[in-house]
Amino acid sequence: MRIRHKPWAQPELDASSIYIRNPHEFYGKWKTAFENPDQPIHLELGCGRGTFIAQKAVKNADINYLAIDIKSDMLGYANRNVQHLYMMANRTTTNIRMCTFDIERIALIVSEEDTVERIYINFCNPWPKDRHKKRRLTHSRQLEKYKAFLKKGGEIYFKTDDDELFAESLEYFKESGFKLTFITYDMTEKSLPDNIITEHEKMFMDEGIKIKGLIAVYAEDIDE
Repeated sequence: MRIRHKPWAQPELDASSIYIRNPHEFYGKWKTAFENPDQPIHLELGCGRGTFIAQKAVKNADINYLAIDIKSDMLGYANRNVQHLYMMANRTTTNIRMCTFDIERIALIVSEEDTVERIYINFCNPWPKDRHKKRRLTHSRQLEKYKAFLKKGGEIYFKTDDDELFAESLEYFKESGFKLTFITYDMTEKSLPDNIITEHEKMFMDEGIKIKGLIAVYAEDIDE
């Protein structure tokens, strides 16, 4: 999703208690970014306006959530959405953090010491041209990077409206040693567990576009 520059976004992020301005400083120690460091970490890659991660985090106080997006303008909206939802729930933002970073280079800010138990990838850029496909967040090249910090037995939840991206992602996950434990080609008939409908999801569903989803488990000792 393209978004015009929002001059208010970065100043608001800099003043926010949930925004990590220098994510490199937490390489190998992301647990310390949260007020309850012993809780498991769930990671959303490409969080956009943050409606998904905000609802997840406010409902699950026993999990720490880290949201990453490449655009600070998007994170400006995400910060506002998080703060509003937590205020409405009369809760403090102890279990959610966010940062601006290029996810293709995620290995520079998240290490094998940063054990992540679940990754969410929602409606990422499909990069349909062949020469761009390696930039997909579900491409095998990216999955290998995630395996460095994803806990064995950890999960990746993925959903998209794009048929080609979904079909090819199924192969990416298999190639990278993931076990597909859940697949749906229409979320209205068979939904991901505890699904939260994002703004993208609602827009596509209103247009009659079927939303696809999967759960991939990283565990080399799981038999096919």
